[in-house]
Amino acid sequence: MDRRFGWLWAAYAVSAYGSALGFGAFPLIAVLVLHASPAQVSALAAVGPAVGALIALPLGPWVEFHRKRPVMIAMDLVRFAVLMTIPVAYAVGRLSFGQLVVVSVVVAAARIAFNAASGAYLKAIVRPERLLVASARFESTTWSSIAVGPPLGGSAIGLFGPVATVVANALSYLLSALGVIAIREREQRTQRTGDGRVRAGELLDGWRHVWTHPGLRPLYLNNLLVGGLIMAAEPLLAVLMLGQLGFAPWQYGLAFAVPCLGGLIGSRLARRVVARFGQYRILRTVGTLRAVWVIGLAFVQPGVAGLATVMAVELAIIVSMSLYNPVLATYRLAHTPQDRVARTLSAWSISSSVTIAVLSALGGLLATATSPRTAIAVAGLLILASPLLLPRVEGLSPGAVRQHEQVQAGA
Repeated sequence: MDRRFGWLWAAYAVSAYGSALGFGAFPLIAVLVLHASPAQVSALAAVGPAVGALIALPLGPWVEFHRKRPVMIAMDLVRFAVLMTIPVAYAVGRLSFGQLVVVSVVVAAARIAFNAASGAYLKAIVRPERLLVASARFESTTWSSIAVGPPLGGSAIGLFGPVATVVANALSYLLSALGVIAIREREQRTQRTGDGRVRAGELLDGWRHVWTHPGLRPLYLNNLLVGGLIMAAEPLLAVLMLGQLGFAPWQYGLAFAVPCLGGLIGSRLARRVVARFGQYRILRTVGTLRAVWVIGLAFVQPGVAGLATVMAVELAIIVSMSLYNPVLATYRLAHTPQDRVARTLSAWSISSSVTIAVLSALGGLLATATSPRTAIAVAGLLILASPLLLPRVEGLSPGAVRQHEQVQAGA
């Protein structure tokens, strides 16, 4: 790892901790400041990522054929500027629900573009044999930020007011931009063939690559289902714990903050277990294990035993995910040509955002018609079928991948 990766990792870390500090800030502002209804809060959570994903659709080719560092800097500065409009509007008494929605949409679209650019840049500066180590470091940073960010953010809101964490999050993006600027390397732009204009077909190139790849396609479908169902269950669990079971907010926060430390365990083990058991076996085995725990959240009861149940289930989920995610990210980068990385990562992120929004909305409807516990149980049962989408070892074999790459090269 050289100084370029060091600055990229530092930029990611500061923005990750800023985002963790600002976790849940928008719903909190909507409820405490704007007195929004539950339907409005749910809409805020769903509309922002979904519309942001649609806006990000044409950004994939644009990111692909531009230098990645300027794109990352621009997306950080966009997020800094748009987030700072919230404390300014709050200070002058002009903050509105519509502004929260617009800001959430812009932030979601900029996040997708930034992640696509940073993924492509990561592959360009890190040797293939070190990609897993790099991915594991990003993964451990993510989980450590989630472990400490929300509790500190809650304290900051109590001390400094409802928009304090939004300011902190905005400043983290400014610092992230400065970190990327500090790399100071003039990179090569990916050359476009033809007349240089974005063609309609290029918007779908990311999905086309994923869908025709014998290993990426099943991993993609599996990840959409697992990620969507886990994220759909989280707000339902909040309603169950805080509303029906009578847990205090600090207990709810503790139930999620402490298990996030398990993310450090999984991410640190990734390189060792892959070296011992192989990439394909880890993707199948851990990909199966991460799906078996969610059903346990449907059996949460009041009191200390219920709190311990949530923490144990969340710990198992997070350890599994933090071990699985770096291996998946490494495989995805390794089997995506350099001139398609940004479009592939954009397509993956857009699909994930839309899937989470749809499944969260369906989960909310089911919880309204039945109960939060029933909706969590349904999500837990559905996710048990997700290992069926994992690829067979033959589908991930080097021979099958080489055959696919030869077909792609011929096309």
